[in-house]
Amino acid sequence: GCLRRRIAVRMRACGVSTFADYGLRLRADSAEYDRLVEVLTINVTRLYRDAEVWDYLAEAVLPALWGRGDAAFTAWSAACSSGEELYTIAALLHRHATRLAQPGRLARARVIGTDIDEPSLAAARRATYVDEQFTEMPAELKSRYFGTVLSPTPATHGSSQRVAAPELRAMVRVERRDLLLESAPAAGLQLICCRNVLIYFDRASQEPLLRRFHEALAPGGILVLGK
Repeated sequence: GCLRRRIAVRMRACGVSTFADYGLRLRADSAEYDRLVEVLTINVTRLYRDAEVWDYLAEAVLPALWGRGDAAFTAWSAACSSGEELYTIAALLHRHATRLAQPGRLARARVIGTDIDEPSLAAARRATYVDEQFTEMPAELKSRYFGTVLSPTPATHGSSQRVAAPELRAMVRVERRDLLLESAPAAGLQLICCRNVLIYFDRASQEPLLRRFHEALAPGGILVLGK
């Protein structure tokens, strides 16, 4: 239903009345294809969104996963949108490792963010966020990792901050990947976050995706869904 409504919006904008005619338009007009992808992707997120989830991950999940002592630690933010979840994971990992005085292990820690939407991926690479996107992030994390304040711009209508810690940027990798068609970006993952995404897929799409998640996780790895 969600997909049909959003496609119908673009069909009306193009002045076509059937899916077949719209399919022809998509094959002939790459700009319209890009507009449709932008309409179909849900890019609403914040840093530390649903704080109770991240508090629990920070207190119980990440310490247990990190404490297993795996040679490398890899997390995947599936459907990462503009990167807020991606940098939240990286910040919590970095804070935990430094608290344990294990900065050397961070050199083998990776947080991979994937999405199908190129404008969102470009935003994730910029890692610059307006103040409203920090409303749930603890002040300690915000001041520690987002120290560079940028001047207001007409586009943001307020001040913005970007990831200032080079250690976080060194951990993060961003790439385009279609969840429904492509495999995981790595194997032996300790953590996969795919929050608020599966609700937009039907059962026939959810089941093979969950199988891919299962295959990509290391034994004892954790999959985070929703709240």
